[in-house]
Amino acid sequence: MKIDFLVDSLVPGGAERVAALLADHFEERGNDITLITFNEPEVWKVSDAVKRVRLHDGNIKNQMIRSTQVLGKYYYKKNRRPDVLITFMTRTNLIGILIARLYGIKVIACEHINHVLQADKIERFTRKYVYRHSDALTCLTSFDQTYYKGLKANVYVMPNPCTFEIFNETHRKRDQIILAVGALDRYHHKGFDNLIPIIAPVLKKHSDWKLRIVGGGSKGKKLLTDLTIKHQIEDQVIFHGFSNEVSKIMQQSEIYIMPSRFEGLPMVLIEALSQGVACISFDCVTGPSDIIEDNVNGLLIEDQNLDAMTVALEELISNPEKRQQLATNGINSLDQFKIESIYDKYMAIIESFK
Repeated sequence: MKIDFLVDSLVPGGAERVAALLADHFEERGNDITLITFNEPEVWKVSDAVKRVRLHDGNIKNQMIRSTQVLGKYYYKKNRRPDVLITFMTRTNLIGILIARLYGIKVIACEHINHVLQADKIERFTRKYVYRHSDALTCLTSFDQTYYKGLKANVYVMPNPCTFEIFNETHRKRDQIILAVGALDRYHHKGFDNLIPIIAPVLKKHSDWKLRIVGGGSKGKKLLTDLTIKHQIEDQVIFHGFSNEVSKIMQQSEIYIMPSRFEGLPMVLIEALSQGVACISFDCVTGPSDIIEDNVNGLLIEDQNLDAMTVALEELISNPEKRQQLATNGINSLDQFKIESIYDKYMAIIESFK
């Protein structure tokens, strides 16, 4: 089957990474796959077997109009049109649905953001009036599915796939590291500004433990560095920067902490479970509760209750048996996030078009 994946770019974001991973897996399963982008950069790579189309040209300054024009021009030739177009992120979904309707292409639009988050006029318009014209819409959680059903979209819950191979360790020997991963300039979204005061009393009590934050962003790094100085824990906080070896870092870490104020369905939390890290997260809307069952495969803390997070983190550090239990159960809870399962869900949707 000829299937095209459409995403604005391959920047180091979750949706972009999912697009690249799915393109590779769909190709491995015997499909004719093309990955189309409108802009640079290209951080995430696909295999050589996946065709790459870079529609990065055009003289129109408005990015939405330019992208719509170049995609329309590309699909003007019938031999380029796929059986199914799969698009990612709200604005790209809008473009993909418009062009797909113009040329009679079946289209699956994929939402990767919690619908309650602030959106601009174009994004609100797309969700309210355009998604109902897609052949199918996928979203990350049942919370979002209820919303889009109310807007008359043909919507399915489609989790993010686990992107790392399961890490099987015969003997647990890890560094005393509490790990957090995310773009530092999105410190409010990711809750990193709260993470420092949350973790400061814990690190002061346990001087042999450190916090490692993996992610780039100069503005956020300065703000967070200043907070570590303010709370007198600068010697126990490591700013690792952006890394393509997050799985190895997770394998070395005892605890993964997610202090986010909001998420969609956080891939990084799924990845942390797959690498045997004991996970603790705020129960923000939405995402963590779709992944973690409290006190079974991780810990869920009342949303933005900083004191409760500090207490739970302290208890987790003091209880290695609890960390081991959560880590083992975490690995055993990942069947629904295997990329093979996600592929089967997509193919069931595509089969329903026939």
